[in-house]
Amino acid sequence: MTARKGIILAGGSGTRLYPITMGVSKQLLPVYDKPMIYYPLSVLMLAGIREIAIITTPQDQDQFRRLLNDGSQWGLDFTWIEQPNPDGLAQAYLLAEDFLAGAASAMVLGDNIFFGHSLPKMLREAGEVADRATVFGYHVSDPERYGVASFDENDKVRAIIEKPEVPPSNYAVTGLYFLDGTAPERAARLTPSDRGELEITSLLESYLAEGRLDIRRMGRGYAWLDTGTHTSLLDAANFVRTLQTRQGLQTGSPDEIAYAQGWIDAARLAETAHRFGKNDYGRQLMSLLRHNDGPA
Repeated sequence: MTARKGIILAGGSGTRLYPITMGVSKQLLPVYDKPMIYYPLSVLMLAGIREIAIITTPQDQDQFRRLLNDGSQWGLDFTWIEQPNPDGLAQAYLLAEDFLAGAASAMVLGDNIFFGHSLPKMLREAGEVADRATVFGYHVSDPERYGVASFDENDKVRAIIEKPEVPPSNYAVTGLYFLDGTAPERAARLTPSDRGELEITSLLESYLAEGRLDIRRMGRGYAWLDTGTHTSLLDAANFVRTLQTRQGLQTGSPDEIAYAQGWIDAARLAETAHRFGKNDYGRQLMSLLRHNDGPA
């Protein structure tokens, strides 16, 4: 079976964050001590995914390449794809069709942050299901802002409704999608919505109509943050700062995860730790080497 591949959708213009995104991509902004894109990247790494396509706007791609290189420093392999126009989340599967080459995928939005002790286990379990689609539901207080899952009497997902006036539940569908190898073919059959976009909800509905859509609920022990507004960006930074300051452990560190996965050796980690030795990121990596601990 072909290994599941990853997609990070890091395009868009970030207009909700103007003026700070007028000169830089939203996904390159800092979330406390790391670039925003480190966090969705770490999610794919925790799922055991090493081949990853990063979709950016043409004008921002050079900046992403300078930051992330080719991924080999983490034992990864990056493919770079341009998104000339942001025409909906489902468009990512059309842009990445050649990269996927029929493989199942896990796509994460570049401005989403996930945290939870059991997150790696949940991700790997979802990744083991190759012939279905899996999304993740998170309980929110304002579901009318999101795509919301509706459940039947057997607690199975019945529908996903985009920004409903009367939400059928409090479970928002997060920006993380595990789809099978037919996703590009399904995306090609979609017609643009009234917004002129290929909606991810429509793509998921094609799986739901065949009884092949699962939703995994992220309970009280998880955090999901969407950093698309000034307030949520600050909230995310404070969340990461609180965790790291309290525990003395990194959150969303590709270096730490790559080392724990055995994709890089101690020498490579030490090289990075020394390069960043003047800040807490580097000092925590050095502490990891001394104590040989894995990421939480």
